[in-house]
Parts: sequence; structure tokens; C-alpha cells
Amino acid sequence: MGVNLNRRQFVASSLAGTAAYAAARPPAPPNFLFIMADDLGVYDLGCYGQKMIRTPHIDRLAEQGTRFTACYAGASVCAPSRSVLMTGRHTGHTTVRANASLRTGRRVSLTPDDVTVAQVLKGPEWKHGYDEDFGYATGIFGKWGLGEPGTTGLPNDHGFDEWFGFLNQQHAHYHYPEYLWRNKSKELLKGNANRQKREYASDLFLREALHFIDRHRYEPFFLYFTPTIPHQEFDAPELGAYENQPWPDEARNYAAMVTRMDSYVGRLMARLEETGLASNTVVFFCSDNGGTFEGPFGTMGPLRGKKGTNYEGGLRVPMIARWPGKVAAGGVNDYPWSFCDVLPTLADLAGARAIPRNVDGRSVAPTLLGKKQNPDRPLYWESHDGGFWQAVRMDQWKGLRRGLNARLELYNLAADPGEKQDVAAAHPEAVRKIEAYLAGCRTDSEEYPVRGTITKE
Repeated sequence: MGVNLNRRQFVASSLAGTAAYAAARPPAPPNFLFIMADDLGVYDLGCYGQKMIRTPHIDRLAEQGTRFTACYAGASVCAPSRSVLMTGRHTGHTTVRANASLRTGRRVSLTPDDVTVAQVLKGPEWKHGYDEDFGYATGIFGKWGLGEPGTTGLPNDHGFDEWFGFLNQQHAHYHYPEYLWRNKSKELLKGNANRQKREYASDLFLREALHFIDRHRYEPFFLYFTPTIPHQEFDAPELGAYENQPWPDEARNYAAMVTRMDSYVGRLMARLEETGLASNTVVFFCSDNGGTFEGPFGTMGPLRGKKGTNYEGGLRVPMIARWPGKVAAGGVNDYPWSFCDVLPTLADLAGARAIPRNVDGRSVAPTLLGKKQNPDRPLYWESHDGGFWQAVRMDQWKGLRRGLNARLELYNLAADPGEKQDVAAAHPEAVRKIEAYLAGCRTDSEEYPVRGTITKE
């Protein structure tokens, strides 16, 4: 069901660190479980300092793996962030650069030329460093956001064998939908007919993910689990421990949704243990973009901005990686990386010898496996809502400009993670370096023509 890819589309890659950790490879390719929450803030989790919301299973995941403190989403809103994650191309190159086209107002879909991480792991065009070629079983359960019905952007046409969930983010706003998509067909949810609330979508996604693990326990798999919590509307099936808290209804529902997300992680990890797959499954946990909830929990912590902005509060996300015996247990790592690095990283860990030549990211497998990597490379974002806004991180420097000819703001994240003090005037050499990068880091898109300057956060 995936796209037939021409070999000439690909070039042999020089995936960083392959030789350095080749001796540590398992005798079989690892499974991948990539869990992505929806609009979860970094500081909503106990392992990142949250005191009011309970997340024991995610906290345990951090104890068993490494917690990253400088990992970034692909974008500050849903669809482009997921496009970056799937294609390894940053928002100056990836096909989906905003939640809707500026030209038509409609959602943009992936094209047949877009190659996803699922396709890279599927093969058979990809040659792997094991005794025989293999193709991963692939499944996505949750929110997709990269293709409308009848378009070229459907999950089944981009490397996923199994798909169940929401095709777009607007449909995903309601947690009790009347239908979901299973592969290319609508599946009615009778328990939610006539606005009933009997089938909670994210619970259904968990059910499918657990079944996927059971069905594919004897072959390598890539499971992309993307429930739609704790995204607004804030509506939990039950409030649990928060029922009697003296908080507004939205806050109690939000906390219950975060803890429900945590319970999903616990169920998935238990299933990996039950099936004997935990030791050879690389588990990632993250959020699709920065947080948005402005309640009593300190979701954005000390970071400036929130979802929808290119300040740290909109882009920085939680990221935990677990692989027993390979990824350090109880580790905390401040290496800066982003969603554009996911495709080359998973390809590297799987032993793939080639990736698409147009990928912007690079493998962070060496970092995951305890090796040193040079952090001095640019990470780039752009957004188009309300005007054109660019952001770049280079080592400790963060540059932002709100329009192609606008003045560059500069922040030293090592000293000022909250981006409170613009130090552009004091560091003209850093400004010049970032502006030189911005001059050639992107391509124009017909769907997202560059418009005016943003005047507010």
C-alpha cells in the first residue's frame, strides 16, 4: 500500500556515528514505539518538575531512560510539526508548513514525493546491515494531520500498514467523534451517535496500539501512537484524583487528561514486558508542540510564549528515550535536537544504509547511545499564522525575526532560557552568522507565500 519509490530518489547516507556504535547493535533490529501527546507542556510532567499533576508511568520511563531538556518540536502548531517528524525536513522545506494553506485556506496534504520515516523502515528499497533484508510492520493510531480524504497524503500511502484515527486536527478537537478513519474508510462509532459520549477516541487508539503489539510481536515494528490528549477541548471521561480539587473545571479536566495520557504509557510499557519485547524496543515519549494550557500548573514553566509562537514555550517539548542497556537509565541530556532528526535517527538505529537526500535532520543515535556529538549546527523553524516568523537555534544562540527584512532578536539560551533579554546589539557576530544562514535556509512554497511582519507574540 506504500508508494513505490524510485531508487534514484535516494542516496547513500553517511549516518553519523554508525561505526561508533555498530558493535553494540542487537542481533535483531529494534522495535520502535513513538508516543506523542497533543499540546502537552514540558512542565506538565513530574520528571520535569510538575508537582500537581500525577504522571508516575512517564516518570518511571524517565528513570529507565534519558530525559532530554533541549528537544524541539518540528513547529509550534500541529500539522507542520508532524510533517517535519514524518519527513525529516524542517518547516522551510517540508510540504505542510502551517495548519492550512495561505493560498486556498484548505489543509495541505503530503505529496507522492514525500518520503516518511515509515517508508524508510518498510523497505524493500532500503538495505539494512543485518543478515537479510527486512521490512518493518508499521502502524499509526491517533491523529495524522497530513492528508485529507481522497488526497495523496493518507497514512496508508506513506508507509503505514495500519491506520486508525483522525485525519485532520479540526476533527480531532472533539474527543467523542461520531466516526474515525480506519485505513481509507470511515468507521462509525455508534456509542457517540447523536452527541452521546460513550467512546473516548484516545482510549480507542490505545486499544488499537495494544493489539498492534500483540499481532507483530514476532517481527520488527514501528508503532506511532498519537492520542489527542490533553488537547482542548478539555474533556476527560473521569476526573479521578482531581474530582475534589478546588480548581476550575478546565483545570481539573486538563489534569485528568494528562494523567490519562500517563496511564496509556503504563499500559503500553506493561504490554511490552508481557510480550518479552521491552528490552529490544526503543521507546520515545514527547509532545507535538509546546503547551497551551494557562491554568495553575505552570505548563510552560519559565519559558516565554506557548503553542503558536516560535519562542521556547511554543517549540520546546518533553522528550524521553528508553532502550535498556543502550540508552542511559536516569540520564538527563541537554543536547539540542528536533523532530527533523527523528527520521535519520530511527533509520540509523534500524541499520538502514540510505535515507532520502533532502532530509534536513541528522541522526542523534550517537547521543542516545552515550556518544558525544557537536551541538553547533542550526535548527530552523518558520510559521505563517498572522505573518511570516522565523527562528533559528545555533548552539546557545536563539535568533528570531518577524518578517524577511525585520530586525533579528537574539537570545543566549544558556544564560536566559526564558528569552527575556534581547542581546543582539551586544553580539553582532552571532547576528551576522544567523542572518547568513537565514539567507539560504528555505525554499518558497506556493501554498505558503511569505507575508508581512508579525507584530505580536
